Amino acid sequence: MRVDLFDFDLPEENIALRPASPRDAARMLVVRPGGTPVISDRAVRDLPSLLREGDALVFNDTRVIPAQLEGQRVREGGSELPVSATLHMRAGPERWKAFARPGKRIKVGDRILFGHSGDACLLGTLNATVEAKGEGGEITLLFDLSGPALDEAIMTVGHIPLPPYIADKRPEDERDREDYQTIYAREQGAVAAPTAGLHFTPELFAALGEAGIERHFVTLHVGAGTFLPVKADDTSEHRMHAEIGHVSSDTAERLNAVRKRGGRIVSVGTTSLRLLESATAEDGTINPWSGSTDIFITPGYRFRAVDILMTNFHLPKSTLFMLVSAFSGLETMRGAYEHAIGTGYRFYSYGDASLLFRDPE
Repeated sequence: MRVDLFDFDLPEENIALRPASPRDAARMLVVRPGGTPVISDRAVRDLPSLLREGDALVFNDTRVIPAQLEGQRVREGGSELPVSATLHMRAGPERWKAFARPGKRIKVGDRILFGHSGDACLLGTLNATVEAKGEGGEITLLFDLSGPALDEAIMTVGHIPLPPYIADKRPEDERDREDYQTIYAREQGAVAAPTAGLHFTPELFAALGEAGIERHFVTLHVGAGTFLPVKADDTSEHRMHAEIGHVSSDTAERLNAVRKRGGRIVSVGTTSLRLLESATAEDGTINPWSGSTDIFITPGYRFRAVDILMTNFHLPKSTLFMLVSAFSGLETMRGAYEHAIGTGYRFYSYGDASLLFRDPE
């Protein structure tokens, strides 16, 4: 499909730079596709009344790490170059794949010293060697530290990698360390937050429990590739970056039981949806699953696992707007986004939510 079919105009004032407070006070646009789509304005805290007893919410429990590293490339002869690297996927105990700037000036074998002003490694630096180069500024970093020692050093010298549409307007601060993390984040490894989950509070969890709505957790470590624009003219020419995920056997069994008794699977976020769809067989059976996925969902995709999707509002021409268009229909979503922009919904990571029902077609 042509990528320009997923374009739309978004005023700057619709981009949220801070989350709603409290989190579940955010607005939520409910979209029910069909012959005549029904769009209604609600709030996130209304979620229990919009679902049914026996439905199951599926959350991504990944935890954002401070994966933005700033450092200096050093070469023999004293040649130094400021380098910014965003870690996006772990490749081993001492290896990370990263997007680096300026990517073209970095070569295999270069040494990069990160965190000059920090206290990691007791020397104020975290050192790495460029082991490999890929496309689009991607490199593989081989760190001098490994395992938990490397994790601790990254926590010390790294910064929260705010999405570009926020970072371009203000610097990261201490509030972001809490705001850009879900209340149920557990498994370290994400570069970006599963942002639909940012809306949940202990009070909302309690209300969902009282309504008989189950909660289940999967893990997909969101990579920096989620921020990359689609530069191709046709969706068939775009390559997704892989992300690491896990669905436990217990979670798969419980979700299959939900479907068997007539309950609906409600994915909290596109990351949970992409992982569930990767783990689900043609017959709709959700299987235990572990590994990397680069699933790219565009209109025409037949959904196997997810019935309802809760998600934030996405960038024009992004893979995520393509995904929601596949889920609820392109024309339905274009109309929903036009309504959202016109009525002042807040977009992107810190913005408002939508609750999308799957297009029956």
